[in-house]
Amino acid sequence: MTITIYHNPRCSKSRQALALLESKNLDVTIIKYLEMPPSKDDLRVLSKKLGLPISQMIRTKENVYKDLRLKEASEETLYNAVPDNPILLERPIVINGNEAVIARPPEKLEEIL
Repeated sequence: MTITIYHNPRCSKSRQALALLESKNLDVTIIKYLEMPPSKDDLRVLSKKLGLPISQMIRTKENVYKDLRLKEASEETLYNAVPDNPILLERPIVINGNEAVIARPPEKLEEIL
């Protein structure tokens, strides 16, 4: 089974989720999304797998969220904002096949493993 994690090595929850995956000896593909941001199409796929609108995949406490005035933004505006500002994407997102979860807390991984 191959698992994909949208990972930020500077985030403690992301590091914990990755450690949990590795402790289960799973084949993990790591996407450092700050270096390789997801496209709008990638975000739409993630949204579908998560069963969440993009607005629930956004880190609302980031300065760029406030600077871009995204609080009242449309879903399409958010899809456009994230590829240029990947720090907005909630983390970590873990994908297993057609299912995904925002692993906050990391124990939420159990839902898709």
